[in-house]
Amino acid sequence: MKMSPKLFILLFMMILNLNSCRNATPPAPVATDDFNYLVDQFEDMRVLKYKLPGFESLSLKQKVYIYYLSQAALSGRDIFWDQNFRYNLKIRKTLEAILESYSGYKEATDYKAFVVYAKRVFFANGIHHHYSSDKLKPGFGESYFSTLVKGSAQDKLPLAKGETADQLISLLSPVIFDEKLFPRKVEQRAGADMVAESASNFYEGVTQKEVESFYAGKIVADDPRPVSLGLNSKVVKLNGKVTEEVYKSGGKYGEAIDVIVSWLEKAAGVAENETQKKELALLIEYYKSGDLRKWDEYNVVWAKNTNSMVDYINGFIENYEDPLGMKATWESIVDYTDLEATKRTQVITANAQWFEDNSPIQPKYRKEKVTGVAAKVINIAMLGGDSYPASPLGINLPNADWIRKDVGSKSVTLANITNAYDVASQGNGFLEEFASDQQEVARIKKYGSVSDALHTDLHECVGHASGKLADGTDPNALKNYASPLEEARADLFALYFMMDKKITELGLLPDEEAGKASYDAYLRNGLLTQMVRIKPGKEIEQAHMRCRSSISHWVYEMGKNENVVEFIKRDGKTYVKINDYQKLKLLFGDLLKEIQRIKSEGDFEAGKKLIEDFGVKVDASLHAEILERYGKLNLAPYTGFVNPVLMPVLDSNGAVTDITLQYVNDYLGQMISYGKNYSFLSVNN
Repeated sequence: MKMSPKLFILLFMMILNLNSCRNATPPAPVATDDFNYLVDQFEDMRVLKYKLPGFESLSLKQKVYIYYLSQAALSGRDIFWDQNFRYNLKIRKTLEAILESYSGYKEATDYKAFVVYAKRVFFANGIHHHYSSDKLKPGFGESYFSTLVKGSAQDKLPLAKGETADQLISLLSPVIFDEKLFPRKVEQRAGADMVAESASNFYEGVTQKEVESFYAGKIVADDPRPVSLGLNSKVVKLNGKVTEEVYKSGGKYGEAIDVIVSWLEKAAGVAENETQKKELALLIEYYKSGDLRKWDEYNVVWAKNTNSMVDYINGFIENYEDPLGMKATWESIVDYTDLEATKRTQVITANAQWFEDNSPIQPKYRKEKVTGVAAKVINIAMLGGDSYPASPLGINLPNADWIRKDVGSKSVTLANITNAYDVASQGNGFLEEFASDQQEVARIKKYGSVSDALHTDLHECVGHASGKLADGTDPNALKNYASPLEEARADLFALYFMMDKKITELGLLPDEEAGKASYDAYLRNGLLTQMVRIKPGKEIEQAHMRCRSSISHWVYEMGKNENVVEFIKRDGKTYVKINDYQKLKLLFGDLLKEIQRIKSEGDFEAGKKLIEDFGVKVDASLHAEILERYGKLNLAPYTGFVNPVLMPVLDSNGAVTDITLQYVNDYLGQMISYGKNYSFLSVNN
């Protein structure tokens, strides 16, 4: 699980990039830095670069290993674009051709609007917003799009054999400009056919009922090690029969997968140890066969390997973009351990059994023995696929419940990504605008960094790793509500313990005030500030936002009689004030107990009711107020990153003698470069 993610909201960054657990929120700013992190800002998005601290101190073998893994991470980019929407690759290639070769007047207002649109499409890996799922609206018209295409080099356009520029325009114009055509990438509103009405490219020519029936016939009853059905395939109808197109070498996305495999094979040759060689061999075998049992076998070996300095994720992993919560997008990160910062997470993992034994969930749903919880703080060396450019801040994998139970999981916090957020967000005025009073502001400034980092660690290290399913429970029983409920479960686990005396006894927080800072930030975000990401008239759709809204509104409603949390008005502005932190902790515990029961028993109806009642609706008048206040700050609520360039240095014999770093200051330039160098799928299939 990722924390847009895609954790906890302290400063402006606490509403920014929750990618999943992909969508964790970074800590409050704690230090100054003369490194210029900001690369670009446009509409509701900003782009930063991140440092690679200590990279120069790695051994040559480790650097080369990182380089090969990074090339694999970049080589699957087309896969994610195509998974998001079936016309994305053709549109992207058209945008790239225009940017590179348009011969018309580039100072025109429409052309500048086109450049902004192109940047947004690159940021979202397609024409639907990466967070809201709504189709991006161009700031220019169809006729100007035609002018752009016709004014560009025809040999650079993604024209099929015999296709003309006019035909390309006729194909793409309605896809881009018709607001009623493919309006949402992921449609999960109640009553919708979530398959037929979603633009994501996991299904074609089938309905939700047909897909559910197709997979119902594949479920093996009482399987103690069930595979993640449908994780790596597209469901289509051929000759009237529903079937799967499996992602594998020689199959769906095979051209790109073969390139990924070639780099993984090179990486295996310079791996740090035999375990890494074994896991890479299994990953390669999985990519070649598409066999989900092989994917599980790989994940078991990968999860056990907790001692390597360099690590990675690579594959079809998270299912946030599938409306049914089954199919996974392709992603990759490459990382190396931050040894000093990892000491904090080691304290947590050493006490994992205590956290499990003292959680407020029913004893029958606790793990009798917490197995293999491994946690590190890492620095990212490369982001790819669904992790680029919007990066997670924390990750806990593997996702399969039986692997978590029998083997364990790895939890990581992304230190250099978090640091980039922190420094780039200093002094933006967000906290002062939305905190309820100066005491809250002072508390956040004093404790925000340490409390938020701990919250992320608890969420990832022990939150996702906690609890167990009842015997016979289908791991897919919660369907489209599984992701927000799982994120809520991990969030609540962390929130419950943030105010526990055990935390200060372990030296993880200095005192109770630090725990209060995390409560302040979480409810402020869940009840108020995350609404800046929603357009007027819209409901909450994204899984992490539904999670935070559900938790915050549930505890507010349940604590009303005792005034645990209240909304206050001052000078026409709305604020959130916590009046009883200890009672709030108990409410967090009550909700955690219920959500664990829902997951353990596969209670779909109870999970649906919880999310729909507390996590979806938006108060229109409050929403308008928050948008107005936020708009005056001139901030961007979404953040992404450009990657550094890793360059091998060769001697006269062609042997690698070093890997050097180059930090990038051109967001659009990196996108064009990636389009040229890491594009392996045909746009005209």
